[in-house]
Formats: sequence, C-alpha cells, structure tokens
Amino acid sequence: MLKAILFDLDDTLIDWSGFGAQWEDRERELMGRVFDYVNRELHPLDDLEDLLGVFRKRTFSAWETGRSSLCAPHLGRVMVETLIEAGVPAECVDERRCLEAYGWEAAPGVVTFPDVPAVLELLIEHQVHIAIVTNAHQPMWMRDRELEQLGLLDYFPECRISAADAGYLKPHPHIFEHALNCLGVQASEAVFVGDNPVADIAGAQGAGIKAVLRVRQPMSPMLSGLIVPDRAIHSLAELPDLLDEWFPGWRG
Repeated sequence: MLKAILFDLDDTLIDWSGFGAQWEDRERELMGRVFDYVNRELHPLDDLEDLLGVFRKRTFSAWETGRSSLCAPHLGRVMVETLIEAGVPAECVDERRCLEAYGWEAAPGVVTFPDVPAVLELLIEHQVHIAIVTNAHQPMWMRDRELEQLGLLDYFPECRISAADAGYLKPHPHIFEHALNCLGVQASEAVFVGDNPVADIAGAQGAGIKAVLRVRQPMSPMLSGLIVPDRAIHSLAELPDLLDEWFPGWRG
C-alpha cells in the first residue's frame, strides 16, 4: 500500500538550470552580508576576500570529509569556525544570527519545475504523505524560506529534512529512515524520487525504498550497472501512472 513519496529537492523539485551567475559571485554576495554584520555588531574584519578565502577552505574541507564519511557538513558550524579563524572572539559568535545575516533565499533564475505543483496536489488529494529529503548543508529553516518564495512550502507541512539537521548525507540510510519515522510509514509503503544515482537511488534502495530516477539530461553509465533505479522518468507528470502500476488502487 502506498503511503508516502519522498522527494529530493534540488534539480528534482526546483530547477537550477536558469541560474546563470557564477557560484563564486553568489557566495561573495551572501558572505558580504555576514562581513557587514560582523563589522557592524561584533568585531572589525579587514577584508571580505580574506574572509571568503577562509570560508571556502573550510567549506571544501567539510564537504570532503562528508563525502568520505557521509557525516553531513553544516553551514552554521563552517560559519562559526570561519569567523573564529578570522579573529572574531568565539564568545561573540552566535551561529543563528550569523546564518540570519547570510540571508539564504532563492537564487536568481531558480524556479519550481512546472510539472511539480499538479503532481503534489494530486498526491495530497489522495492522502499520500509527501516529504523533502535534501543533502543541503543549510539547516532546513533556511531552505524553508526558499521553498516559500518558490511556492512549495505549503505542500510539505509534515516533513522536510536537510542533511545538516539529520547529521548524515544521502546515501546513508539514517536520513531516509529519519524521513520514514517522521511520516510514520514503512519503507515498503514509500517511494523516493531524485536525480542523483548514488545519493538518491542507491541510498533509497539501501534503505529498502523503491527509487525513481528523475532524468533531465543524458547520464553516464551508472557505476557499470551497479546502480539501477526501479524506474526512470523524464517528467514528474509520469509519476502517477507509475504509481498506478506499482500500487494499484492508491488513488482510492
């Protein structure tokens, strides 16, 4: 019996293909806000580029460690460590206030895929629980602001999980199990939809969940065939018919 659909976020529900800027420029804008906040309220800093250099070094290190251990990096911890290394007294640094100053929001050009709202509305209409499980290193409250801007937040009142909050990155089974527990469903009652063969497909299958790969462009062979999705779709609009096949009568 189908009870829940779990969705990846980036490039599954929201489309980053229209983001035309360089990420370095976006990062400079966001960290510039932190730089201004720290200079104004906490401690004088000499140069934004110096702060950016420390931040990028620590971010890279956190992701390198995360990819090998699957322990999730956390933007807040990286931010605190960056500011302390830059000379801000540790007792002055408040993680939440720094993240507020960072001001994460939907990036220019990032939009909700047009096929998403109708499918989410159909699932909700038929009492299927839906959740977001993302490998974001931002705590979920930061991504929630983005979801609200993109018109998606109200679709997901029950369960939205970022790796930063869960402590583990997909494909670690913990983050999938966390979502299942949040919704009160079993793995056999859920389906995961995502665009990453390793994180989403292998990860969900490792947790006992059927996995659907959202394919938006040609992909290289998936680890010599070791990772095979239960099904691949090119549009979320294909999902309801697939669910009809796997879970006859799910529409009630």
